[in-house]
Amino acid sequence: MSLNRRQLLKLISGSVGVTLLSRPVLAQAKPKIKAIAFDGFVIFDPRPIFGLTKKLFPEQGAALAQLWFTKIFGYTWVRTVGEHYKSFYAVIEDALIFSAESLKLDLPLEKRKQLMSIWLNLEIWPDVKQALQQFKKNNIRLGFLSNLTEEMLRANAKNSGIEDAFEFYLSTDRVQAYKPSPLAYKMGVEAFGLPKENITFAAFGGWDAAGAKWFGYPTVWVNRLDAPIEKLDFKLDGVGIGIDQLINFVLT
Repeated sequence: MSLNRRQLLKLISGSVGVTLLSRPVLAQAKPKIKAIAFDGFVIFDPRPIFGLTKKLFPEQGAALAQLWFTKIFGYTWVRTVGEHYKSFYAVIEDALIFSAESLKLDLPLEKRKQLMSIWLNLEIWPDVKQALQQFKKNNIRLGFLSNLTEEMLRANAKNSGIEDAFEFYLSTDRVQAYKPSPLAYKMGVEAFGLPKENITFAAFGGWDAAGAKWFGYPTVWVNRLDAPIEKLDFKLDGVGIGIDQLINFVLT
């Protein structure tokens, strides 16, 4: 039996459809990670700030620390949206003064200096040095991408002997916009000279993880304080209390 042109085309297209449908759907391969952009607190332990606050103000230190940190990030977001930037170190001090006034605490200059200077003398988390060595061994490029000023990042890194481990010290001072502004995350792409898909962002805060993921970075949340995930409609590439999950994601 002979087939006309219309019947032949119908038969061919049907056969192609069956062939395509019968092929297995392959999972998309993970882009090769060539660099990591770190939030500062993934590397530096901020808990001594809370400890000093409680030491200086035994009765209301916990309340002061909580309000202080809340106000710090509230100020950064307001200043970014309002396009009225101020360096992070200055914002920290403004937030401290406001928090003390809110709690009607006496904040003499000496105590204020103590609370400010500790931000320049933070130690690294215990798992950091070994992780940095593993990344270096595997030729993974490293840099900071942080709200902290470059001076703060360099001072704390130098104190712990890891200053040379990082290729870049990217502070939001460069773009006059705090995270989670896309302008801040874009610094990593421009500095490394790589597509965002090849740069993993290591976040300390859940909101920062959301911002980095929205920007397009493969994002691992190093959830050091075991906080609940933010309800911001994003899907992480990895999450863990320590830095192990970051190592696994980048190197496997």
